[in-house]
Amino acid sequence: MKNVNSTRLPAMPAMSRRQSLKLFGLMVAGATVPGLAACTSTPSTEVAASGNNSVMDAGHWPAMDIQPIALKGYGKDPNLIIPPSSPWPRTLTQTQLDLVARISAILVPMENGQPGALEVGAPHVVDEWVSAPYASQQRDRDTILRLLYWLDDEAESLYNSPFLALDNYAQMAILDTIAFGTDAAPIAFHRPAQAFNRLRTLILAAYFCSVPGSKEIGYMGNVAIAGDYPGPTEEAMSHLDDALASLGLTEYAYTPLGE
Repeated sequence: MKNVNSTRLPAMPAMSRRQSLKLFGLMVAGATVPGLAACTSTPSTEVAASGNNSVMDAGHWPAMDIQPIALKGYGKDPNLIIPPSSPWPRTLTQTQLDLVARISAILVPMENGQPGALEVGAPHVVDEWVSAPYASQQRDRDTILRLLYWLDDEAESLYNSPFLALDNYAQMAILDTIAFGTDAAPIAFHRPAQAFNRLRTLILAAYFCSVPGSKEIGYMGNVAIAGDYPGPTEEAMSHLDDALASLGLTEYAYTPLGE
């Protein structure tokens, strides 16, 4: 994990509902891409399904009564040209939002003039995500709220202070315990490690769906092409033909008219 130069949380930029909902929509569209925003089993649902009490007893994990959000959302036929400005209320408290902001600043800090996850408004998008009244987002809501509570609980246990009151070294010590997956974490930290992985996925998805993030990975979509469309390169077509052949789908390969 990257460290940051200061323990002081920079001011979170304001983000309109339209902006956060736009990034929310891009993240939902990216849910078909493995590892971006696809829903995975949460720590709580995995334990409940397995019935493994030894895992339950392995470490502390908040036993919270998190009520689901009962709203209609966009509905089955939303107006995507003029979407509603506020289809649901955002639900993270200021402290929870500050915790997500701190983690965002650590995961993708601002470097060399390039805005990081905090500067592009990733915490607001995470708030949008966990406040949405859909089943997959509600599962993430349960996971992430428990994780945020766990961070403060762990900080109080180790340092007698809430997480955001700790200095940079202590915060990193806690996060490093859960930041590298369950293979690297002691069994007592498996559930917070799984939850942290989910939060990290959402923060990175929000960042790379933003304009600065998409530019960083060289994404060239949604850019108008001057003149006639040149079509795919011969190299791209050859790669596609090879892929279709490997799947036994050569009959579906593109053949120019007249051949």
